[in-house]
Amino acid sequence: MRKRLTEKLLIELLRNSKESDRKLARKLGVSQPTITRTRGRIEREGFIRSYTIIPDWRKLGFEIMALTFVKMDPKVVSEDLIGKVRDYASKFPNAFFASTGEGLGMTGVIMSLHKDYRHYAQKLGEFRSDWGQYMEDIKSFIMVTDEGIIKEFSFKYINEDLL
Repeated sequence: MRKRLTEKLLIELLRNSKESDRKLARKLGVSQPTITRTRGRIEREGFIRSYTIIPDWRKLGFEIMALTFVKMDPKVVSEDLIGKVRDYASKFPNAFFASTGEGLGMTGVIMSLHKDYRHYAQKLGEFRSDWGQYMEDIKSFIMVTDEGIIKEFSFKYINEDLL
């Protein structure tokens, strides 16, 4: 029962983290103190790392969202190099996510926001200049923030089958 309540509460918070404990209790058929205790427990246990919003990037002045895929030269990849990449990535607030991984023949991805194409090209040029010696390939997928959206980025679509 407790595990199922935790899962249901997580789904509801993913859909809308602003929902009050009272409304969540009504939706889930338990008391408000139960929701408050459960939320506190799952926060302490690290199931919830943070609460955030998903803004309208275009209204904030960002025209471009980019997915930049990189293929690092396997001969030079090391824990030390990955540490340097982490330090480097922390200095670019427009890059909101970066990770190693595997797919499409690439070994990493960077997700970033840019005011316009010129800003994107400048940041990509800096990245190539600073890290080109460690890379075998780099490719980008660029999206205009208010065009071509088929399904908006949101967790409100998540259903209970996820967990």
